[in-house]
Amino acid sequence: MTSGHGPPAFVAAELETARPPEEIPAAALPLDTYDGGVPVAVIGSRAISSVVADPLSRVIWRIGAPAVGSNLLMIVFATADAYWVGTRLGPAALAAVATSLFWIWLVVSIAEMVGIGLTAVAARRHGERRPEEAARVVGEAMFYAVALGSVVAVSGVALLPRLLSALHNPPDVQALGARYLGTYLMGMPLIFGFFAVDAAFRASGDTRTPMLILGSSVVMTLILDPVLILGRFGVPALGIAGAAVATIATRGGAFLLGSALLVRRRMARFGPVRWASIAAITRVGLPTAVTGVAFSAIYVAVTRTVTQFGTPALAAMGLGFRVESWMYMVGVGFGAAAAAIVGQNLGARQPERAARAGWITVGYGTLVSLIAVVIELTIPARMAGVFTSDPAVILETAHYLRIAALAQLFTAAEIVLEGALGGAGDTLPPMIMSTSISALRIPLAAWAASQWGTTGVWTVISVTAAGRGIGMAALWRFGKWRHRTV
Repeated sequence: MTSGHGPPAFVAAELETARPPEEIPAAALPLDTYDGGVPVAVIGSRAISSVVADPLSRVIWRIGAPAVGSNLLMIVFATADAYWVGTRLGPAALAAVATSLFWIWLVVSIAEMVGIGLTAVAARRHGERRPEEAARVVGEAMFYAVALGSVVAVSGVALLPRLLSALHNPPDVQALGARYLGTYLMGMPLIFGFFAVDAAFRASGDTRTPMLILGSSVVMTLILDPVLILGRFGVPALGIAGAAVATIATRGGAFLLGSALLVRRRMARFGPVRWASIAAITRVGLPTAVTGVAFSAIYVAVTRTVTQFGTPALAAMGLGFRVESWMYMVGVGFGAAAAAIVGQNLGARQPERAARAGWITVGYGTLVSLIAVVIELTIPARMAGVFTSDPAVILETAHYLRIAALAQLFTAAEIVLEGALGGAGDTLPPMIMSTSISALRIPLAAWAASQWGTTGVWTVISVTAAGRGIGMAALWRFGKWRHRTV
């Protein structure tokens, strides 16, 4: 990935079989006149079928399974970091990575603005059978993402001392956080670009290609993490900064490879940037970005409440999120599938089919969440023990997971339907609902902490998470997303 000579041979072979003939863009394959929408190439030449005509269960699994796989691979990125940092560098380093994540979520939310906006706009163009227009929007979005990532990188590094002081971490945790977060922020242009590339493939219904790209990236991450963190094969030990460098290098390689594939398949076209396209992407994606920024700011405030209980509690909160993120990213994968399906079906003027797709996808996601509930209730200490050997951290993490377990049943509704609403271009109502409920965590967590310690904080997080899932289901049932235009 990082050598400049393309992907490993086995990945290149897979990608080659997954693409259509050279002269036909993946988003412009022939279709029957009764289909009413654009077919997509998802798993090679045998899997060319219509998002707007095939049975919904088949379409959801065909698009959703690779999307879920891609998102689970993203978690492997983060899990590898947590493993090497937690087991080799200690609880303070683990707490530094965990608390840095809240600021990383904030800047990644800005990247998701481009991803969500591009998914909605490009999927609608594909549904309208306008693949050339979709390709042009993709090119504009890629430029937008890299430029925005550059602004975030410069601003983030300049504001780094203030970002870290806002967390009120112990001095040793803050010093380690400066090395990790400062390094991570410098890679934002590449990470932002990756979000645009990923959205471009998914908008067309192709979720397998991003999964294959990420698969090769994960292999590189598993190699680079111990080499850069601990120092191997003559490479100096970078410690906690090595984890950030490994992530930037592999995500950057995925961005460059994905860009090349988009151009080769004629799914991206570059030319003068039309500010109307940038405005459309921003209009759709901005509410989602605001939600993420607000969510991160809320967690910074909650972190300040948790800090009074010491480093084990901070590390436990981060590890709890890490374990939960496996289920969360399954929901994000199904949500990405729902976004593409809903967007293309609205473009084909089939809103009722789009509505059914949302509910069916939630059902699949909820079935998976039952597994997470059982794991968090039965073996939480073992899950925590994967990342640390510190007894205090393991004990508090297990306590967190047991309290948070039942909220996982509502995760699929929240994440999948938020993605579906994004695919419809209806992102403002979810922003208002989600942010309002999440904001309640600040006063409630402070009050609950004074009454019941960390048990109160973990309970507030769990109850508000369930509330967001119920609220998102209500928006999907009664909202006006069927009539949005993008």
